[in-house]
Amino acid sequence: MTTDPRLAALRDKAFAGDRLSFDDGVYLDRNADLFTLGEMANVVRERKNGNVTYYNVNQHLNPTNVCVYRCNFCAFRSDLKSPKGYVMSDEQILERARNATEKGATELHIVGGLHHLKPYEWYRNIIKIIHDAYPDLHLKAWTAVEWDWFQRLTKRPIRDLLEDMKSVGLGSLPGGGAEIFDPGVRGQLCEHKADASAWLEIHREAHRAGLRSNATMLYGHIETAEHRIDHLIKLRDLQDETGGFQTFIPLAFHPDNTKIANIPKPSGLTDLRTMALSRVMLDNFPHVKAYWVMLTIKIAQVAQSYGADDIDGTVVHEKIYHDAGSDSPQELTVAELRRFITEAGRVPVERDTLYNEVIREPGTKWRAGRKLVMA
Repeated sequence: MTTDPRLAALRDKAFAGDRLSFDDGVYLDRNADLFTLGEMANVVRERKNGNVTYYNVNQHLNPTNVCVYRCNFCAFRSDLKSPKGYVMSDEQILERARNATEKGATELHIVGGLHHLKPYEWYRNIIKIIHDAYPDLHLKAWTAVEWDWFQRLTKRPIRDLLEDMKSVGLGSLPGGGAEIFDPGVRGQLCEHKADASAWLEIHREAHRAGLRSNATMLYGHIETAEHRIDHLIKLRDLQDETGGFQTFIPLAFHPDNTKIANIPKPSGLTDLRTMALSRVMLDNFPHVKAYWVMLTIKIAQVAQSYGADDIDGTVVHEKIYHDAGSDSPQELTVAELRRFITEAGRVPVERDTLYNEVIREPGTKWRAGRKLVMA
């Protein structure tokens, strides 16, 4: 039991379901011990999702790593003429989608570089050819940074682009590219790409178009407590407005092979504190995900008692975080995921991208069942 009266008051506030302010969040970030913060987060987590931990069967597709931007924290991007650079052909893309379908995937997570020689139509065609060939595969595609790039290429409104891609098979948006919203920090990490207002506006327009999306925050680099809480509150405010966010994913900075490799990787304790703080602050987000690729499997398991109720999925062919030094496996089986969740004391439930329960037929066939509760 904490002896700090203000911390005790904030604990009671979270237990009662009352919203925490910016000052409350900064105080928790700076002063709360890990166990009190975890206790608060677990109460919120179980209030919303009970004893369940969700997972999905998915694969990643990164069609190119050639990118016009040179973000200091990114180890994935490549110059056009670099030996590391690549662009996948239509045949390679369809082979990846075929492989995902044969392995029972319900989702293909599609993000990549901003290739300055590829038109918008190239990116649109990726969605179209996959959806035409494999219509049951949910396509979660393009971060807000990519959508901002599409707008720059075409001079068309974001809403028009979203509706266009939706018409050929787009299912939802991932949450990448948010990094930290503070302009000072953003200027040092990723000076030229879409700023906070653009990121938020793109997700606002996606929600208005009937598309669900996720949200992220990159932590453990040069940001402060104030920057983290400001970021979370901006997301919370947009969720109040639209209700279109499904999941928040705190992303730990991986320094290897980046331009700021001198910054140490966040510790496991920092990972758990950030997870818990996010769950407590984002009272209107139904889900918080412990992305095992970045956190390691062990921390993702522990995080299920520190606010997380989702552990992501099988995640085959992930390149972005492995290029930055992630030593997590490239792939987990469903049996492994379910075992890890059970070991964490939770009940594993397979979901699709939109949080419908997945019902498996004999073999790899599946269908969406009941809508899972989103508190």
